[in-house]
Amino acid sequence: MKLLVLGGTAWLGGEVARAAVAAGHDVTCVARGSSIPGGARLVTGDRDQDDALREVAAERWDAVVDVARQPGHVRRAVRDLEASADRYVFVSTGNVYASQEEVGADEDAALLEPLVSDSYEDPEEYGAAKVAGENAVAAAFGPGRSLIARAGLIGGPGDPSGRTSYWPWRFAKPSNPEGWVLAPDAAGLPVGIIDVRDLADWLVRSAAAGTAGVFNAMGTPVPFPAHLESAQLVAGRPGRIVTAPEQWLRDHEVNEWAGPRSLPLWLVDHDWYGFNGRSNARALAAGLELRPLAETLADSLSWRVAQASGTSFPAGLSDDDERELLGLVHQD
Repeated sequence: MKLLVLGGTAWLGGEVARAAVAAGHDVTCVARGSSIPGGARLVTGDRDQDDALREVAAERWDAVVDVARQPGHVRRAVRDLEASADRYVFVSTGNVYASQEEVGADEDAALLEPLVSDSYEDPEEYGAAKVAGENAVAAAFGPGRSLIARAGLIGGPGDPSGRTSYWPWRFAKPSNPEGWVLAPDAAGLPVGIIDVRDLADWLVRSAAAGTAGVFNAMGTPVPFPAHLESAQLVAGRPGRIVTAPEQWLRDHEVNEWAGPRSLPLWLVDHDWYGFNGRSNARALAAGLELRPLAETLADSLSWRVAQASGTSFPAGLSDDDERELLGLVHQD
């Protein structure tokens, strides 16, 4: 297969290009950067420019894989590549859904209104921007020549957010001699992670097979306590989990989901529980293969340990913050 990857230097795009090269495909990446996987060809292009794809549009492609966030990038790509590409694979997101409340909802759930403009800066518009991208792909390539992969929470080695590696890292590297690990009391929270390698492999195989349709390309959700147990197991430490009430954590300025002073993957609002709890049955039936969660967490921990000394990650509690909070929760 002659595959065009629009990207290839960032995390997911790089994994897609790497998987395609490993599978023996002829891979070209269009990107602003230069750190594409070995064996792939690089065409330098800035997709903010209207003619960024002029060179590759003159060639013939069996498939295109696009991970773009900005609607304008997608609109210009399908305009330029519809005549030269047999099929188009667009990586979208579960954020496209109008409601994140219903656990187990499938691909037929209602979507947000698409973003009209070609670009956005407000993160709140991310879902609407991806809806606009989906619409552009569907309009140009039609349902028979396009695959829309609505990815859930992507994790695994290389996760720049630090969300995937935080919990095994925290168990492996406790902030205190007792080995206590602070976690939210969120027994009903579903957590579903799709390993970036599994997603990339499936995208490449689907592109080669001509798979078409709309799919929730997401991990199979497990309860948050089960996720913590897996993280504890792969860390090989018997540290005790100290749970704190969610309101207590909020009162003490602990953030949810990601970012500084956070407990990663935690969601307070139950109206968002469906985000990581959607049905992935359609994607599994279409050949999506998911490795065990423990393998993803173990590899994420190994990757994090291998990073240069002093490397910081944007998600989680610092040692000082966790020790302080543990002291306060024991007092209360």
